Amino acid sequence: MSKSLDSTRSSKQLSSDMNWKENIVYEIYVRSFNDSDGDGIGDLPGIMEKVDYIADLGVTAVWLSPIFDSPNRDYGYDVVDYRKIHPEYGTMEDFENLIQALHDRQIRLIMEIVPNHTSSDHPWFQESLKSKSSPYRDYYIWRAGDEKGNPPNNWTSFLGDSSWEKDEETGEYYLHTYAKHQPDLNWENPKVRQEIAQAMEFWLEKGTDGFRVDTANVLSKDMSFPDTEDTERIQGSGEPFYKNGPRIHEYLREMHDSVFSKYPIFTMGEASQVELEDVEKYTLPNRGELDLILMIEASKICDESNDMWQSKPWELSHLKDIMRKWLKDLHNEAWIGMYLSNHDHVRMVSYLGDDEQYREQSAKMLAVFLMTLRGTPNLLQGEELGMTNAHFFNSIDDIKEQQALAYYHLMVDERGEDPETILRRVLHKNRDHSRTPMQWNDEEGAGFTTGKPWQRINPNREEINAKQQEEDPNSVLDLYRRMIALRREHPVMTLGTYEPILDDHEHIYAYFRENEQERWLVVLNFSRTATVFEYSSDIAAELRHAECIVCSDEWNIDDLNEGQSKLQPYAYYVFRIKEN
Repeated sequence: MSKSLDSTRSSKQLSSDMNWKENIVYEIYVRSFNDSDGDGIGDLPGIMEKVDYIADLGVTAVWLSPIFDSPNRDYGYDVVDYRKIHPEYGTMEDFENLIQALHDRQIRLIMEIVPNHTSSDHPWFQESLKSKSSPYRDYYIWRAGDEKGNPPNNWTSFLGDSSWEKDEETGEYYLHTYAKHQPDLNWENPKVRQEIAQAMEFWLEKGTDGFRVDTANVLSKDMSFPDTEDTERIQGSGEPFYKNGPRIHEYLREMHDSVFSKYPIFTMGEASQVELEDVEKYTLPNRGELDLILMIEASKICDESNDMWQSKPWELSHLKDIMRKWLKDLHNEAWIGMYLSNHDHVRMVSYLGDDEQYREQSAKMLAVFLMTLRGTPNLLQGEELGMTNAHFFNSIDDIKEQQALAYYHLMVDERGEDPETILRRVLHKNRDHSRTPMQWNDEEGAGFTTGKPWQRINPNREEINAKQQEEDPNSVLDLYRRMIALRREHPVMTLGTYEPILDDHEHIYAYFRENEQERWLVVLNFSRTATVFEYSSDIAAELRHAECIVCSDEWNIDDLNEGQSKLQPYAYYVFRIKEN
C-alpha cells in the first residue's frame, strides 16, 4: 500500500499512524442493516443512525456491500452505473455524510467494487447488443458458436447453466461466469480497465478509504476458451481457465499503479481457488498489486468440491490445517484477511459452533478465535450478537438468493432430482441465512424497520438483539468489544507469529501468538462436550507465569500441579505469558 500521495491530488481519506494490517473490518450488508424510512430496506441514513454503535464496537473500518445502481437481481452485484447510488439506499449526499460521520470517529469506509461483470441492463451491454461493430461490443466477451451452433465451450457458470448465452439478433454468444444477466467484462480491452479505474477514482475522490475487490482473481481468462474436462462439477467448471488467469497480475499491477498507489488506502481482494504462492503473488508489497486476500477456505470447510450445496462433515483437524497454511506457512510479508462468515456464507455460530444448546457460549468462543488470529479480521454484522442461521426457512419460496434458486431449478426441474433432497440442501446452505435483517431489539420489526422487511426477520430476535446485549455485561456483544479493544491494544494479535500446539487433539485448539515484546497463549474448546487439556511440562512452566486476560470461567492454577484441566463446552482462555 502506498503511504504517500500523488502531489497533484489532495487526500480526503482518513489519516492514521496505524499499520493498515491492524484494521478490524466490520462488514455491513446495507440492505439488511438499518432502515431509516420504513420501506423495509436498509439504507445509508440507517447506517448513519448507528455510527455510534459501530464506534462503540471498536472496529476501525466499515466495508459496505455494493450500493451501486442495480436492477437487484443480485442486489448490487449486477451494476448498471458504477458512479450512481441505488435510490433505495439513499443519495450521494447521504454517502458523503456517512463518510464524514465515520471519519469523525476515526473509522474508515471501504467500498465494494464489482469489476468482473455488469448487469445486462448496463448501457455498455445494451450498446454491445446493437451490432457486432458497436464500439461497446469489445467491452464484453463475445464468441461465435461451433459449426453446430452450440456454445463456444462446455463451461458451466456458478449458477450451473452454460457460461454462454446466445443473442439471437447477432447469432453470437456472450460469456457469463455468473448469472446470464451478469455478462463478463472483457479485461483484454484497455478501455474497460480504464473505465473501472476511473470509477474507483470517482469514489476515492469522495474520501473512500479503500476497496473490497469482488472476484479479484477471475478478471483474466484463457482467451482460447478450451473445453474443461471437469464435467462432473456442477458450478463453475471452467475455473481452471480463469481463476488466477494468464494476465491477472498484469491487470492488478496496472490498477495499483494507476489508482491504488495514489491514495492512502488499503485493498482487499476476494479470491477462491488460491494457494500460498498465489496469495504471495497478489499481496507481497514489492509486487504492487493488492494489500490482502480474503481467506475463504474456512467458510467452505463443509462444502463438497464438485457441488457446494452438498455438505461433508468436518473435524477440528481440518480447520487447524487450513489455519496453519494461511497463518504460519504463508510468507511473512504476504497478507490475508480473516473471516469465518460474510454475506455469502452461513452464520459462523451455526456451522463452527452450536446455535442451539450452546449458542451464546460457542459464539463467544468464536469471537475469541477470530480476534486472536494473525491477519486482518473481517466481522459480519450481527456476529457480534451471536446471530444464527434462519432455521425458519421452510420452502423454496422463502429463498431470495439467486444461486440457491438456480441450483434448485437445475437439479429439480432439469435433472429430475428429488425435490425434498434438493430443498434440504438449499435451506441448509443458502446465503440468505447471513442476510436476514439486523436484530436491534425484540419488537416485531427487530428495530430494523417500521415497515415490511425485504427479508423475513429471525424470530429469535426476542432472545438475540442489540438492545438486550447492550444492557448485559456478560453478553456476546460485550465480549466482542473487549476482544476488539484487546486486539487494538496489542499488535501482537495481528502481526505476531502464530504457533499452534496440540495439533492432534480432537477438541482443543491452542496456539501461541508472539512478537519481540509479548507472548500469549490461546486455548479453545471447539466442542459441545467437556474435554481435558493436558499440559506438557513446558506449557505448565509458562502458565505458572501467566495471567488469564479473557476467560470463560475461572482458571485454577492448582491444576498445573495435576498436569491437566477440564475445559467446559466451548471454553476459551487467553493467557498473557509474563517474563520469569
